[in-house]
Amino acid sequence: MVVVNQFPSLAKKNLKLLGENLKAEELPNERVEKVAVGIGDGDWRGGGRSTSQEHKIKGNNEGEEAAREKNGRWWSTTLIEAGDYSNSEQSIAELVNFLNSISDSLIAEDHENEDPQKIAIDILTQIHQYMASPAVKQEIIDALAFELPKAVARFACVSTRCLEVAEDVVDLFVGKCSPRDMLSILCEAIGSPSELFIVPFYFIPLLSGLMKVLDLIQRRHYEQVKTAVPVILNVLKIICSKSEYEDTDYVKLFCKAAGIAYSIRAICVKLEGGDKKKLDALLGLYVLQIMALVSVGITSDVSGCLPLVLDLSDSLQHCELSYIGLITGFEVAMISKLVLEDDREYGMDCFSQVKLGAALAVIWGYMASEVAIAAKADLTAVIMELQGNWTKRWEAIGMLSCIFSCAILSWELKQHGIRFLLCIMDGIISRSDNDHLDYSMHMPTLYTSLQAIEMVIMYASSSELRKNAFSAFKKVLADIPTSVRFDVLRALLNNSDSSSMIGILLDCVKEEMRMGKIKRSSSADAVLNSEVRHSTSFWNPSVLELVEEVLRPPKGGPPSLPEYSDAVLSALNLYRFILITESTGNSNCTGILSKDKLQKAYNEWLLPLRTLVTRTTVESHKGYDDQLTASDMICALNPIELVLYRCIELVEEKLKHL
Repeated sequence: MVVVNQFPSLAKKNLKLLGENLKAEELPNERVEKVAVGIGDGDWRGGGRSTSQEHKIKGNNEGEEAAREKNGRWWSTTLIEAGDYSNSEQSIAELVNFLNSISDSLIAEDHENEDPQKIAIDILTQIHQYMASPAVKQEIIDALAFELPKAVARFACVSTRCLEVAEDVVDLFVGKCSPRDMLSILCEAIGSPSELFIVPFYFIPLLSGLMKVLDLIQRRHYEQVKTAVPVILNVLKIICSKSEYEDTDYVKLFCKAAGIAYSIRAICVKLEGGDKKKLDALLGLYVLQIMALVSVGITSDVSGCLPLVLDLSDSLQHCELSYIGLITGFEVAMISKLVLEDDREYGMDCFSQVKLGAALAVIWGYMASEVAIAAKADLTAVIMELQGNWTKRWEAIGMLSCIFSCAILSWELKQHGIRFLLCIMDGIISRSDNDHLDYSMHMPTLYTSLQAIEMVIMYASSSELRKNAFSAFKKVLADIPTSVRFDVLRALLNNSDSSSMIGILLDCVKEEMRMGKIKRSSSADAVLNSEVRHSTSFWNPSVLELVEEVLRPPKGGPPSLPEYSDAVLSALNLYRFILITESTGNSNCTGILSKDKLQKAYNEWLLPLRTLVTRTTVESHKGYDDQLTASDMICALNPIELVLYRCIELVEEKLKHL
């Protein structure tokens, strides 16, 4: 152990500073002696000695005295007791460096014949006994408090038992030092761990201490809590970004974070007026952010974090946050404004997922009735309100899109999110389709929501989830007023690079046109009513532009095959459907039957595509040694070839009669 063998030189440096004032008899007890001897000699078995070491010590007439000297070196804080305050910072720094070298070794190295837990517990126990001694001056405790909590937390990473002892040591500092000082000390320790110790067990004793510090603060409560919250949340976010930890470790860490929420609640009870409202709002944002981080961080067993979610939901009702206010985002915006109005940059990073947390808070209530009970929410009433109010429903769809677009959220939670959305959409009582209303402010939200649902359709591994997501997609699309529905679909098509998704969207356009034609045909009114007029809004020249985007991409040339075979097939089917329908109905709403449009489609879309399909088919026979691959290529091209030749026949027939 190179690190351990360097310790004597550090101790001698401290002894030189101490001079004649160092007294070995001031040390706590003989157990320190045993640990120190083992450490000093390079034996890492918690104070035990190898046979050779025992022989060496016994053979030394001054062995006992040397052990006491090593003890004195280890407790270098006696420099402060000696009254040499000019060098106390240096002495404490050497002590901390020594402790850090031990914790580094215990974590990083392979201990074949050693017991890291015993070593760590011995050291933590001695620190605790020393700090708990009534003989230790407050000046010494205050000086050590600035450095030791962070050093102690590193030993917590050795084992669960070490974690418990480390918590006791940190709590001891909290009980003996100024709460305001300890708040700053703990926040600094939480916010600046070394790379090796960015693990849940390092932060747990520090969060435990912070939880108790908040209970002890007497003045400027809001400012003190506002200082601590970003530090906690940023660390939790970092931990959640790592995937190498066990879920149980996450749960223990987040339980401490939830415990801090209870400490903030206790402070809120003491306050009145504006400070109480602002602290309640800050608590609400804190809880929502943790709700998001908990849901993201624990993926293997979602039900395992249910007790934690229950605690968080209980805190939400304390902040008077309702499910309807959360799922529509209204109350999230309200408390965000209250906290951030004076400092727009504060919390922008640490509160970045509060909308996700708000949506998840409701989905957890949908998943487990006890969560809704903890939040004092009537979920049935919430669903009915959304079904009867299109504005709130669209806001809820926008909030739910945070769940669907979160790439690192479990598919189980997304499944429940889709089911909740279907539950809302299946019982819609009120839709909006008013010519006199301006829907433009709502369209960006609905557009991004549909994009988020597309991600579930494309990437979900479960066929049931993909099916449910597609059903939800169609229902949300149908809820958009028909006067603007075409524009939303066109925007989705223009911003999609997935052949399969483009094919699905073009099929949706075709279905809208089919339903619109049925409604128009069934109307016996001489003057079309508003519903029928809107239902035929897809029958316009712009629809041919959607076909052209696929068959003759903006970048030039025919589409790439077989990569875009799904999109090409859907575009050809849509073109054929429009051509046949306009021909048989003696109409030309889209302009498809005009000579110039027919010639453009024939010369620029269909013939180049036929050349490409023929060439690709030939190359598939020559270029692939793998018969299965060649067969797959031909299977992808055959449907395109059949529809393509039918379209060419129809266009040639129309051109003959012009």
